[in-house]
Amino acid sequence: MNYEFFIAKRIIGSKSYKSSVSAPIIKIGITAIAVGIIVMLIAIATGIGLQKKVREKVIAFNGHLTINNYDSNISNESEFPVSTTQNFYPNFNTIEGVKHIQAVATKFGVIRTETDFEGTVLKGVGQDYDWSYLEDFLVEGNLPDYSNELHNEVLISSYLSNRLNFKVGDSFQMVFGKENIDEIPFIRQFNIVGVFNSGFQDIDKTFMLGDIRHVQRLNKWEKNQIGNFEVFINDYSKLKDMDAKIRAATPSNLNTQTIEERYYTTFEWIKIFDNNTYGIIAIMIIVAGINMITALLVLILERTQMIGVLKALGSSNWSIRKIFLYNATYLICLGLFWGNIIGLGLLFIQKQFSLLKFPDPEQYYVSIIPVHIGFDYIILLNIGTFIACFLMLMIPSIIITKISPIKAIRFE
Repeated sequence: MNYEFFIAKRIIGSKSYKSSVSAPIIKIGITAIAVGIIVMLIAIATGIGLQKKVREKVIAFNGHLTINNYDSNISNESEFPVSTTQNFYPNFNTIEGVKHIQAVATKFGVIRTETDFEGTVLKGVGQDYDWSYLEDFLVEGNLPDYSNELHNEVLISSYLSNRLNFKVGDSFQMVFGKENIDEIPFIRQFNIVGVFNSGFQDIDKTFMLGDIRHVQRLNKWEKNQIGNFEVFINDYSKLKDMDAKIRAATPSNLNTQTIEERYYTTFEWIKIFDNNTYGIIAIMIIVAGINMITALLVLILERTQMIGVLKALGSSNWSIRKIFLYNATYLICLGLFWGNIIGLGLLFIQKQFSLLKFPDPEQYYVSIIPVHIGFDYIILLNIGTFIACFLMLMIPSIIITKISPIKAIRFE
């Protein structure tokens, strides 16, 4: 054991140290680090959690990427069909990382009741549709099954259900226009088997899900003609790379579009949370560092006579600085320990019991404040905070080199 560590350990363990003038300031420094870690953990966990939750909702209804025809259509309605006779469908085996591909088609229509009407888009899906993404959003009823004969069963949003006073088991008529507006429109009868609520109002008030064969018949398409393909990938972080690979693997007459391009405004909005999180981290580290600098300065001032004696006995400036840096390291670790215990405890409680909710769910697209707990950012945050605070403490420790042994021994 080196003597610097030995002396630092004796200082920390002494009763006079715990009841000295510097004790309250040291406690404030430890508290500052603990509070800083708590705030940073909450900021990162909720920021990442909100981003993931919003992203998952948009992806669940649209896929990570879509493959469709090149056209200038910016509406939610499929106008030009795409053939399902493709080498990448029904299994995209040529590219590693593609999880699933499914065919969909959309058709705008108006729901008509005796007292009201509402415009919405019928999103037609088939037997290849992966319902696992929507299971978490189902609030009532069951998911439809389109694997056999043509079905009139549909899945509507809670938004439509509340506006039109629909419930599971009800039937309604939906009117679809023709190219020639002078002709009598198509009318279809649908039965509600389930109600979903994504919390993403742009989706909830726009789409209802039904059998893709209805859209094909309304558009007079063949069985092998659909509106577009939705592609799901395994790793969202590789979205741009996968987009380039899928684009290269599809025919030149087909276009690919990522979910970030389709919902550009939404994804730009959730990226703002990264800037807010970085700002909070910077502020908390600066506050914690300043408090620790103050605590170290008080410790040095309180131990001025000891510094003078050690210098008189031949200790180097760096050796004495190490004593106080060991002491400060202990205080930093103590603050990090309690900060992690309290911070992670609060996050686990929120994740398990969902106690805190947003006052305006429509603004944030979720009702409950989501939490993402990842050991990667927890470890990096602790290491980064420790290094930042330690480096900040190197500056005040230079004061030790300016202390004269004779004056220090006489210091009262």
